[in-house]
Order: sequence, then structure tokens, then C-alpha cells
Amino acid sequence: MINEIAQKIRDLRKERNLTLKDLSSKTGLSVSFLSQIENGSSSLAITSLKKIAEALGVNINYFFEVPEGHNFLVKSEEEKVFKMEGSNSEFIRISGDFPNRKLEAIITIIPPEQKHGSSFTHPGEEFVYVLDGMLIVNIDGKEYLVKPGDSIHYPSTAEHQWINPLKQETKLLTVLTPLIF
Repeated sequence: MINEIAQKIRDLRKERNLTLKDLSSKTGLSVSFLSQIENGSSSLAITSLKKIAEALGVNINYFFEVPEGHNFLVKSEEEKVFKMEGSNSEFIRISGDFPNRKLEAIITIIPPEQKHGSSFTHPGEEFVYVLDGMLIVNIDGKEYLVKPGDSIHYPSTAEHQWINPLKQETKLLTVLTPLIF
């Protein structure tokens, strides 16, 4: 999937007659980083991809394949696992795609004994349901232990972090706002 995104970035940049330096000045990302992205040798944070999308004049959805004819239904065989820069977790986008949707649904897989990213805040809210494994959610310094079948729902504006305390991966259904993809 990273290679497909890299190719789309390169093609769009060339279509718009932009150099890597032009794209760098529009995004605030370094020329060397953009080059690594286009060559598929660097992973990419959603925040960086959003900057690139805005600089190239497209919606971030442009970089992700949407199954044709299945705007509401996402079939399991069409799901693709991907990673994001700054996270060792894996993600599977399971949201439908239609105008003005508000929710983003993702399967998140956190490796054994790992933190999911760093402690941060952002607009919106998050709902997390543990499918397999166990999750410690730290919200504003208070820890919550979330077991399989349990859920937690909180405003994303509260500082939060996820930790998988087990020696096995933890699999989560995550529904959040605002949209990421």
C-alpha cells in the first residue's frame, strides 16, 4: 500500500509540474523526506500525508483505494493492512465511503508489550472495543484496563495513550471522529 501511495504522490507532483523542492516549501516537509516517501523507503504519518494532499490539491482519500461499487459494504477480502509513521501498530480501514460521513472505523493491532504511539490529544472522540488481548488506556494520567468484550469511549481532547501489556498482540475495533481517511 505504501508503494501505491508513493506512486500516486510522485505522479500528482509531476502532473502539477512541481519539484520536490516546491512540494517541500508547500508542506514544510524536507526534500530528502519527500524523496524517501516517493521512493517507498519511508513510512508516512497521516499528518504528513494530509499536508501533501493539501499541497497537491486533493482529498486524502485520493491516496487510498476505495472498492468500486461497495460504498457502504467493505468486504473482508478487500481490507488491506497498513502502518503509519511513528507507530508500530497495524491498521485496517473498515469504514464505508460516502459523502458527509462522520465516523472512521478501524481495526487496530498493537504488538505484544508495546505502546501505541505517544501520549497526545486531538479533536473528536474515540470508541474502542477490545476484540482480542487486553489494553491499558491512560486518559489524563488515569489508567483503565480494557479486557476482551469491554469498551471505552472518551473525548480525544483528553491526553491519551494505549498500551498492550500482554505477550500477545491486542486487536481492537476503533471508531473515531473526525475522519482520518
